[in-house]
Amino acid sequence: MDIKNKKFHFIAIGGIGMSGLAKYLIELGCCVSGSDIKESKYIKELEKLGAKIAIGHNAENIQPDMIVVASSAINETNPEKIRAKELGLKIYHRSDILKMISEGPGKNKKPKFLGFSGTHGKTTTSGLCTYVLENAGLKPSFCVGGIIPDLNTNAKADDGEYFVAELDESDGTIVKYSPYISVINNLEIDHVDFYKHGFQDLLDTFKIHLSHIEKSGKVLVNNDCQGIKKLMEQNPEYKFITFGLKDADYMAVDIEYSELGSEFCLQKNGQVKGKLKLSIPGRHNVYNAIAVCAAIMECGVDFSLIRPYFEHFSGMGRRFQLVSEFNGIKIIDDYAHHPSEITTTLESAKNAAHGRLIAIFQPHRYSRLKGLWDDFLKCFDTVDELFVVDVYAASEKPIAGINSEKFVQSLNTPKAKYISGSIEEAAKKIATQIQNGDFVITLGAGDITKIGKLIEAENKAGV
Repeated sequence: MDIKNKKFHFIAIGGIGMSGLAKYLIELGCCVSGSDIKESKYIKELEKLGAKIAIGHNAENIQPDMIVVASSAINETNPEKIRAKELGLKIYHRSDILKMISEGPGKNKKPKFLGFSGTHGKTTTSGLCTYVLENAGLKPSFCVGGIIPDLNTNAKADDGEYFVAELDESDGTIVKYSPYISVINNLEIDHVDFYKHGFQDLLDTFKIHLSHIEKSGKVLVNNDCQGIKKLMEQNPEYKFITFGLKDADYMAVDIEYSELGSEFCLQKNGQVKGKLKLSIPGRHNVYNAIAVCAAIMECGVDFSLIRPYFEHFSGMGRRFQLVSEFNGIKIIDDYAHHPSEITTTLESAKNAAHGRLIAIFQPHRYSRLKGLWDDFLKCFDTVDELFVVDVYAASEKPIAGINSEKFVQSLNTPKAKYISGSIEEAAKKIATQIQNGDFVITLGAGDITKIGKLIEAENKAGV
């Protein structure tokens, strides 16, 4: 579809994913409107760019000449969705729009599409890749799932050779894309509400994804991940390019970890290319950096051009992000909401903490807590204190017997405490138990991100 000069309307435009697509389309010259139930900082930015956005969903917002895009959270009773169907309009998923723009509308030729996927790390790798390409002067177009530091945006339509995107596997829509470079960071079962038959469902979805990669394209995979090894075993017809810490085409060697970063030598096919320094902590970010190096270098870009910019990348929003520091207390916020992510994040936190390590965990979705219950129970052995707040439902209905109070009871340790109520109420209760010198990390994909600042405010108010 030629989308230049078309009119797009986004139902639920205010989230980071939908707003990024809307911004990209505006920069292509499209007319963009949208609606949402409340204001957000992303809505305000779009309005500055010329988008017309209504607060509240109303059938009158839909016109016959619009391309309508609806968030997956929008149900069939939404008045705008009903009106679109009455007018005979096709309703597009955000993945459909990402596919359209990845094919290069508004450009003279199709860009080289670098897609980053996997259970963990796709926001960081796509953001890091964009950051490095941009600072190297290669003018990438991009649409990723978080705000990129220094660039202060998650989407941009530019005229360089590359298009970078985060590809979501949570709902199977990854099968729609045809990247030139497909980076698969890792594979584990997570979205149990969609992959109802377990890990094999996920492998089958990625098999379809592999079949859609460009003929001249390349697949880069984490050779140290057991799930990836199963993917390679089931798809022997593909030539996988591997990255990792051992027996891989691209490897990190001589790694030295520091409190909030690391340094290592990058090796390609046994040949050392040079040193990389990172200002983001943990072994998982070493993997992220190798993946990004491999992706860019497989596009023909020389390592020496990109090497300097890794050190200056400070991480994506909500990825081990310092949100508050007062009275010798540090509060870090992290999006980790899967057991593996939590375990990895807490390893980095343990290395950075000089006092007590305090975790505040908000389970995200009842279905995930139920499906991965036993794995979640194993995550928190390294912390000194654990506070578990109520489940963030993310539009799901409660499941009998699956809640934060029962989870804490199952942990069966005095260091774990259930904190009931809203995030604001939880902040008041937890603030009284934070001590000078504590290293606090908040974990989850919901509104737990607000609790750090709330705890700081309670402390300054004299709690």
